[in-house]
Amino acid sequence: MRQALEGSHAIAVAVGLCRPGVVAAYPITPQTHIVENISKLVADGDLKTEMVSVESEFSAASVALGAASAGSRAYTASSSQGIMLMAEVLFNISGLRVPMVLTCANRAVGAPLNIWNDHQDSMSVRDSGWIQLYCADNQEAVDTTIQAFRISEKLELPVMVCLDGFTLTHTMEVVDIPTQKQVDSYLPAYTFSRTLDSTNPVSIGTVGTPDVFTEVRHAHHNAMLRAEKEIIAADKAWKTLTGRTAGGILETRGDPDAKIGILSIGSVVGTMTEAIAELSGKPKVKLIKLRCFRPFPAEALKAACEGLTDLIVLERALSPGMGGIVGTEIKAVMAELRKPPRVHNYAAGLGGRDLPLDLAPRLVKAAAGSKAPERFTIFDADVGKLAPEDR
Repeated sequence: MRQALEGSHAIAVAVGLCRPGVVAAYPITPQTHIVENISKLVADGDLKTEMVSVESEFSAASVALGAASAGSRAYTASSSQGIMLMAEVLFNISGLRVPMVLTCANRAVGAPLNIWNDHQDSMSVRDSGWIQLYCADNQEAVDTTIQAFRISEKLELPVMVCLDGFTLTHTMEVVDIPTQKQVDSYLPAYTFSRTLDSTNPVSIGTVGTPDVFTEVRHAHHNAMLRAEKEIIAADKAWKTLTGRTAGGILETRGDPDAKIGILSIGSVVGTMTEAIAELSGKPKVKLIKLRCFRPFPAEALKAACEGLTDLIVLERALSPGMGGIVGTEIKAVMAELRKPPRVHNYAAGLGGRDLPLDLAPRLVKAAAGSKAPERFTIFDADVGKLAPEDR
């Protein structure tokens, strides 16, 4: 059913349709509205779940870990410093191969204090062993949330669904909410192969000594690589059921014969889609939407970039002292192509700075005028505000 909903409300409804047994909640802007709306569903009798209000994000992740291990479908959500506080537990969840879903309402990480959107929080835990899926709009966020439970429980790997704080979480948008019958037919009952059971006591999370730790990490890595097929399969099954697709692991838009590509992630994909349309094919530009950041879809990316002379990577986070996070990984993959495109790596929109429609032609112009691309540039930095040594 199509409804005009705030993004956070839509996510809460999607989570409720998945019938979680336990939801662990701690508020942090801009994630708070998600768990507030889940709490309202519980209070109104529309969702039967154990709603656990905890004292910190560390506790929220810990409660979800315990619940999933004990045999309940579990969910939590957080942002920014909250993701940082639960980082230790995020590694534990993935290392134990416990299935659950977490929504990251992407927000800048301080200092300085900033409550607006960029991707520094989720990118900072990209190596924690969670599948990471990024959403371009609120419809994708609803659909990806439901898909995430299926993917997680099939693979016994946790899934982080990332959507841009405020830009999506606090934006009213018409979304198509599936019926409970549709979700029940799509999402099997929760199972976990190593569920803790008092009648058959076992331990999980015991010490991994040097004689086994390498093999555990190897198995985890291979499971993440296998996840690509399941992410694609889950999206295809969702399209069969609802007629909608979120793009699998990545999606291309625009002119397939273009020699210039723009790759981005999150809600800026919508801005770039409209901006490229306004270019009227001069020059021809292909847009690549990276939906899945972990596992990194190297082979699909290489196929999408075949024939490009220039690839512009636009991201909303950075690794100080190195530069691009997404861009650095893309450069590594592009090096495997026989004729790799020149990669122009830019960051923009950090800390919620606006990304206007004219950004796309400016990026294309900058790339075209670059004989030797710099390793990384913060594209929208006002250097006049900086000390001379920082320019």
